[in-house]
Amino acid sequence: MPDAGSGRPYTCSMRLHLSRFVCMDPASNLARMEAEARAAAQGGADLVVFPESFLHGYTRELDPTLARAAFRRVSGDHPETGFVFGSFSEDRRNRMTVWQGGAEKASYDKVHLFAPNEEARLWDPGDRYVTARLGDWTLGLLNCNDLRFPEQARALVMEGGADLLLAVAWWPWRRDHVISTLLRARAIENACFAAVCAISASEWPGEAFAGAGNHVFDPLGEPLRSPDDHTYTLDRSRFDAVMVDPRTTFMDIRTVDRC
Repeated sequence: MPDAGSGRPYTCSMRLHLSRFVCMDPASNLARMEAEARAAAQGGADLVVFPESFLHGYTRELDPTLARAAFRRVSGDHPETGFVFGSFSEDRRNRMTVWQGGAEKASYDKVHLFAPNEEARLWDPGDRYVTARLGDWTLGLLNCNDLRFPEQARALVMEGGADLLLAVAWWPWRRDHVISTLLRARAIENACFAAVCAISASEWPGEAFAGAGNHVFDPLGEPLRSPDDHTYTLDRSRFDAVMVDPRTTFMDIRTVDRC
């Protein structure tokens, strides 16, 4: 699993900014992304996250070189802050990228494409799981439907050393209870923080969409609250309360007797 370089050490806590992004036309999406990212970084965010397909949805066209230029520009101007831009279409992949200091530190291509939305017509699935190191935190990258597959989250924690499972999503509001339940389960079973940044809405002819909420859970599965619907503080001291840690108690038994 690729490991991104370190930035500012977030030893005790990390201030996380999760966007509540409304997807409109690509040009205004790019401009609003830059404005929000800069404001969040200037406000003291350690990590700024945007949701799945937030720049173009399923049906809008966007040159990926324009997206990359914006990512490079924003992260270069705020080198103390990490950014997760998740996601955009590139090379027939649904691609999350992690940036810091004007450089891409890691990228992850969505592995578990969502069949009901016929995502395989748009993208090819990724072929690996990815973690990214930022300061003293290791992010395990997940994209929307990946949350349904606990083996991916477990691999990110056990093999990749993730202490924050970070998901981005294009998930409907009517199924918000599902995404929050899946995320809480991934946090509890892996004794780690888990966060999801979901698209807030899509305003586009033929693709109107009401998105799910953002959620953050601590290693015990307790929800973290936001004072402004954007900012969450992840305090590493919460790991001290973990009673069952899979890193130390996991039994690697893969044989099933079929009687």
